[in-house]
Amino acid sequence: MSFSGKVRAELTENISPARHCRIAELAAFIGMCGTVSIDSFDRYRIKIHSENVLVARKVFTLIRKTFNIRTDISVRRNIKKESVSYFIVIRDHEDALRVLQATKMIGEQQIGTDAVCGFNPLIIHQVCCRRAFLRGVFQAAGSMSDPNKSYHFEIVCTTPEIAEQIRSVICSFDLDAKIVRRKKSYVVYLKEGSQIVDILNVMEAHIALMELENVRILKEMRNSVNRKVNCETANINKTVSAAVKQVEDITYLRDTVGFKNMPDNLVEAAYARLEHPDATLKELGESLTPPVGKSGMNHRLRKLSEMAESLRQKQGGLL
Repeated sequence: MSFSGKVRAELTENISPARHCRIAELAAFIGMCGTVSIDSFDRYRIKIHSENVLVARKVFTLIRKTFNIRTDISVRRNIKKESVSYFIVIRDHEDALRVLQATKMIGEQQIGTDAVCGFNPLIIHQVCCRRAFLRGVFQAAGSMSDPNKSYHFEIVCTTPEIAEQIRSVICSFDLDAKIVRRKKSYVVYLKEGSQIVDILNVMEAHIALMELENVRILKEMRNSVNRKVNCETANINKTVSAAVKQVEDITYLRDTVGFKNMPDNLVEAAYARLEHPDATLKELGESLTPPVGKSGMNHRLRKLSEMAESLRQKQGGLL
């Protein structure tokens, strides 16, 4: 099961004990993956569609626990796409009317095709109801990427108005959700790992939250180790390159003018480097008598390199 599937499965097990929260979650399902139809006699019918059996079972449970009404469930198989679709249908007009009025999708005295509206802010006035609403929205139209690969949380909406409503609900929890147009859909999304952890906490998907945090910690540790290794490798390469250049310069001085006219301290440093080409400046300094510090050894070797470079320029001028 994908990480997104694990989150959805965990959320389907969360049935709020509060009726107003169940209504908020059911409103999310109707608005995101449901259709409200009305016949010529002004009789309502609600159909909620999902390709996830756990989500379909969650919708069925919410309707039964909240309204104690009977629903029809149908299953359709698409052989070409190798998918299964589940439909939860409220056929009875009075039952459908009760649900629509409770979810504030129509008013108490309203009826007709123009009466059905989107999400009413009244059903998500309380914090607990906003949490339940976001649970329903994610189960209906949300997805998450595998945190081992990238951090991405999104909810796909059919209209910009619905997308803006969902974005504002997410932002009410101090999160920075954004909207992007994708073909004919409007996607509300979060990209930062810390914000996705927070939205999982908001939706009360605590098991998925802990799994995501474990992945984040491992990735941060791995990145930290890689940075240290890269830094140490760069330092080693730099030291080796400097040592090779020093040996070349000293060899050039020895083969062209020799060490006779050089100061004793430079000659001593030159021989030390030739004898220990792989040694660090500290090790070279300690091999001398008397020992010399790292900065002192660096000064002598730099002086030798300057002398070699000066001699090369003179030789080049003569040529």
